[in-house]
Amino acid sequence: MFFNQAIILSFLSEHLLTIAIALVTIFLFYYYFVDRNKVIGLSRKYKNSIYEKQSQIFLNATHYLISGNKDLAIKEFLNAVELNKETIDTYLTLGRLFRSNGEIDKAVSIHRSIAARENILESTRLEALKELGKDFEKGGFLEKAMQTYKDVLEINDEQVDVLKSMCRILEDLEDWEEALKYRRQLSSLSSEKNLDTISHIYVKLADQHLRKGEYSKSFERIEQAFRYAPSVSAKIHQLKLYLITGKLDAAKTLVLEMINEHEMFLSSMFQELENYKSENEKEQKQYTEKLAYLRKFFLEADTTSQEEKPSVFLSKARLMKKTGNLDDTYSYVKSWMKNKKKTSEMVKIEFFKILHEMNKTEEATELASSLIEQLEHSSTKHYCSNCGYKSDEIFWRCPQCFEWETINSRLSV
Repeated sequence: MFFNQAIILSFLSEHLLTIAIALVTIFLFYYYFVDRNKVIGLSRKYKNSIYEKQSQIFLNATHYLISGNKDLAIKEFLNAVELNKETIDTYLTLGRLFRSNGEIDKAVSIHRSIAARENILESTRLEALKELGKDFEKGGFLEKAMQTYKDVLEINDEQVDVLKSMCRILEDLEDWEEALKYRRQLSSLSSEKNLDTISHIYVKLADQHLRKGEYSKSFERIEQAFRYAPSVSAKIHQLKLYLITGKLDAAKTLVLEMINEHEMFLSSMFQELENYKSENEKEQKQYTEKLAYLRKFFLEADTTSQEEKPSVFLSKARLMKKTGNLDDTYSYVKSWMKNKKKTSEMVKIEFFKILHEMNKTEEATELASSLIEQLEHSSTKHYCSNCGYKSDEIFWRCPQCFEWETINSRLSV
């Protein structure tokens, strides 16, 4: 009797871990099938995702048991147990931590498992789906992120944070029609009315029509842009359309408006106008001639009251240099610098370019020494007031923080 008990105790002590694993396995499979029968009324894709994950865990655990790797088998079973716990808030937090750590697959698994549960509050399911959308977005699965966010909006279409995410993705994908749709929806819910942003999106749509040669439709889009906000991008695009369609008087009026109201964008404005190319050689030639006429108008315009501003001065200097008359440009810039107690690095850089082209080596060397002392920080032309992103190129939407209308100029005297 005692001998048999000793044998039994010895067997149990030697195989206790295996017995425990077997019992846990039986329990989990029981819970798995019972829970599967209970879950009803959920989207098929969320039900399938959690059960597929659990099935994979069980298969992995079985594999580790057969190969004798008990530690990894236990780890897999613990993962299965974790998927079925009711500590939802803890798991939402854990999922966020996985996402922030770059472990997207783990974050997706947790948030899907929560979204698949039946007996949870609708607000909790909504939160899990929102987190799942963020997981996909962080992982670069933008189509899945979009679909998940749409699932959220089907449950509750007043989710401002979700709408912002949708807009950000659609704008990155340059799907301007859809972006406009969700920006409007966001504007109706948010205290931030997004008027400037909507105006910029209409400009993007206008540009699409312009590239197709659909000038009347492009004009219509610009008119819609102005209904929301008279954005600078809308004015520049309108100016381009005026040149293409030969409306030179309207173009001159708009240039004067830009000088008085948006002087920091003058150089960028002419650069943008120069970027237009037509496949029709005759149309391109006519456009180039009209643009040259507009440049001449700007150079001859009375901007005395505005030329104290470096942006207006630099725009004139750059256009003068493009005409090829370096002597006049040199005199114009040197006179301006002489009358200033302090000159910005951008003006000095422009003057250095002129000196270099004119082979004025001695003067260029002297200016370079002064410029090096002044260039203690980046000499980029523009920066984002929201995140500090720097760029020589003009941007209406910051490539780094994705905010609109945050551009500022470094052209300070």
